[in-house]
Amino acid sequence: MAQDLQSQMLKGVLQGCVLIILSRGEYYGYTLSQELEHYGFAEIPKGTIYPLLMALEKKGLITSQLRPSPDGPDRKYYQVTPDGTAARADFIHQWHQLTDHVTQLLTAEEGSNHGHEDESTH
Repeated sequence: MAQDLQSQMLKGVLQGCVLIILSRGEYYGYTLSQELEHYGFAEIPKGTIYPLLMALEKKGLITSQLRPSPDGPDRKYYQVTPDGTAARADFIHQWHQLTDHVTQLLTAEEGSNHGHEDESTH
């Protein structure tokens, strides 16, 4: 069950991260994977990106365009839609709220643990 929660959380975070990256310009799947790796998402299986891109496209948050590649088969380039731009902004807002709340909780926990340590030393 913990694995399912972690998987769902990662999926949501990845969706937001993909929208952020695509808002900078067009990418195709492999270059998008490389960009995610650059930001520390190296543990993500390569097979995760394409279903995520398909889901984002189905939701209308991104569009794609097939273009010829000088290196072989055509490549599908992805772009953010206006709805995707709004979802990106919403993700960023929610992320900041979440991190603020977790930071408050961790700070309180650290203070609480520190207080208990002090009591046990007396």
